[in-house]
Amino acid sequence: MTVAAKNAAADLEALLGADAKSLLEHKCTTIPKESLHLPGPDSVERIYALSDRPTPVLKSLEALYAHGRLAHTGYVSILPVDQGIEHSAGASFAPNPAYFDPANIVKLAIEGGANGVASTLGVLGAVSRRFAHKIPFVLKLNHNEFLSYPNTYDQSMFAGVKQAYDMGAVAVGATIYFGSAESRRQIWEVSQAFRQAHELGMATILWCYTRNSAFKTKEKDYHVSADLTGQANHLGVTIEADIIKQKLPENNGGYTALNFGKTHKLVYEKLSSDHPIDLTRYQVANCYMGRAGLINSGGASSGAGDLAQAVKTAVINKRAGGMGLISGRKAFQRPMKEGVQILNAIQDVYLNKNVTIA
Repeated sequence: MTVAAKNAAADLEALLGADAKSLLEHKCTTIPKESLHLPGPDSVERIYALSDRPTPVLKSLEALYAHGRLAHTGYVSILPVDQGIEHSAGASFAPNPAYFDPANIVKLAIEGGANGVASTLGVLGAVSRRFAHKIPFVLKLNHNEFLSYPNTYDQSMFAGVKQAYDMGAVAVGATIYFGSAESRRQIWEVSQAFRQAHELGMATILWCYTRNSAFKTKEKDYHVSADLTGQANHLGVTIEADIIKQKLPENNGGYTALNFGKTHKLVYEKLSSDHPIDLTRYQVANCYMGRAGLINSGGASSGAGDLAQAVKTAVINKRAGGMGLISGRKAFQRPMKEGVQILNAIQDVYLNKNVTIA
């Protein structure tokens, strides 16, 4: 091992702290890595090209894979900034008002070496002629807005697929709140949007979130259980999402605790364990064993611990067989230089050959 590699390993272990040994040395005995379609430089040719995706979609996926510091690795680092709608612009950008300006959002993605930037029609449209040829755009089509009173929890279409195509986006994104009363309408809307996106040559990314007040009990929040999020992923790939975005699982047994739906005892006894890498491996398995890439979300900003938490999430995702991280608030709710450091630290995990598949 070179001096640089040794220093990188030491830095990584320092960031992971007490979790370093558990995360870096874990061996997954639930679903073997040999069963997975793992990310690699040939992911588009080896996985997506065998599907029914039109040739222009393959070009768009390749454009996303070929950009930024992770270019040609099969892994992606995406900056998502659509929180101005759901979380409100004030709540999102008050910590750093520079990001009220869409240009600074895209600049952060470029300076941070991201594969692409995901945002709203307004944000990307405001600067498309300046930046669409410099970094891949992912236009987020629907959002949950919180100005309606009382608050409701639904996804409304804010943009059309043709608008994404016209501004030069390589992909569209959307959210479905699986488990909600509105989910079946959202599934149909997004399915039709994804079909049109593929016809126009764009890739598709689905935020596969669970949402139902019954999923959160006094004991646990099962919105982040491996079995429920895994099934959300499986529904997402059913409507041909090319990439699945999912929150990192924190527990398991949502089906059994809530006593609904269908599951199997082997999901808990054989196909997963309490280890975060095994829980995430189950999410990957539900993405057609990795034929659709799994990217986990970076989560909210909590201040000084953001760097360590982002790196930990990246290690779990990579070792589970995922294809990257989509991290926003940890990066843009601080000065741009610090945001770039967060994005680079995430990318370094995927560039680190010593962080292997468990």
